[in-house]
Amino acid sequence: MKNELTRLFIEQFQTSPQVIVRSPGRVNIIGEHADYNNGFVLPAAIDKAAYIAISLRADDEIHLCAVDLKENFSTNIHNLKPIGDVSWSNYILGSAAQFVKKGISLKGFNALLTSDVPIGAGLSSSAAVECATVFALDYLLRTGYERIEMVSMAQKAEHEYAGVMCGIMDQFASMMGKANQVIKLDCRSLSYQYVPFKLDGIKILLLNTNVKHSLASSEYNTRRAECEKAIELIKPHHPSVASLRDATVEMLDQYVLPVNELVYRRSRFVVDEMERLNDACKYLEQNDIASMGECMFETHEGLSSQYEVSCKELDFLVNFVKDRPEVIGARMMGGGFGGCTINLVQENAIAQLISEIKPAYEAAMNLPLDFYIASIENGTEIL
Repeated sequence: MKNELTRLFIEQFQTSPQVIVRSPGRVNIIGEHADYNNGFVLPAAIDKAAYIAISLRADDEIHLCAVDLKENFSTNIHNLKPIGDVSWSNYILGSAAQFVKKGISLKGFNALLTSDVPIGAGLSSSAAVECATVFALDYLLRTGYERIEMVSMAQKAEHEYAGVMCGIMDQFASMMGKANQVIKLDCRSLSYQYVPFKLDGIKILLLNTNVKHSLASSEYNTRRAECEKAIELIKPHHPSVASLRDATVEMLDQYVLPVNELVYRRSRFVVDEMERLNDACKYLEQNDIASMGECMFETHEGLSSQYEVSCKELDFLVNFVKDRPEVIGARMMGGGFGGCTINLVQENAIAQLISEIKPAYEAAMNLPLDFYIASIENGTEIL
């Protein structure tokens, strides 16, 4: 990869790159819809990544090339602003802009981007590009920022230049990932710990429904409001409860269920999911992958029937695998209403599973089924 990127860079810019950085996409093993309730998530960096090659220029110009899209873009450091239609260049420009906002004297640069993180599959392809860019520019400008600071800069790039008000998880997992470990991240304090995730003979199989229902964004906002409603009902009795992170099942039973059964179901899922994540971490520390997998199936059931953010395509994929002994765990991943399911599958059984599930899904849903096999790798690093 390094040699090929260097060759392409020289071809494009007639000079060699000064640095090449790899930054991965991510999966979240468990802890869905916990981030905006101040809970815990359990993401990991994967072996699909964005790669950026950069060299500084002697002038103020910025020249960008996206190899996969066969697109180029040019501007200068005094004209940094988001491009109208959300373009790949916004992720790079937004990342560069964070250095200017910190009072760093930015120089012109050439950058060449390629990525094998599937776009639109819920694997955070944009966070990978942002983290790669921030990391590369930090190295070239010798700013010496801590990784946690660069996570925040990459997140702000997404907010300000892509217009997506994402939480911290995607950039955090991309920047901070470690091979064979997941990150137990506290979304309230941003404290974190690494939990071993040794999958001997087991791979992560991602099955992409190739659907994104229009409900996704509106229902996401509705779920947030329903979670806040549960807190409104609890707070008069327990003033210290600021989010569902602080709530207990007993509180929900006493103060939410008698008033609003729908809000109860939503908030009960979140409180149960936080407990499931703690259980999953214990199982991982005991190397009990089977029990961890059961937690994943339980999460999917809750997301489908209690939180109601699944869809028939996601449910089809999870139901197809749930009684197969070679599948240790499976669930929908991400905001919902489409995207991927994440499956822990015995590696020697993946080919057979794909040969059965792909035609079954495509016949039932009249949609193509894409799949990606992933392992857990290091976060952002210089090649």
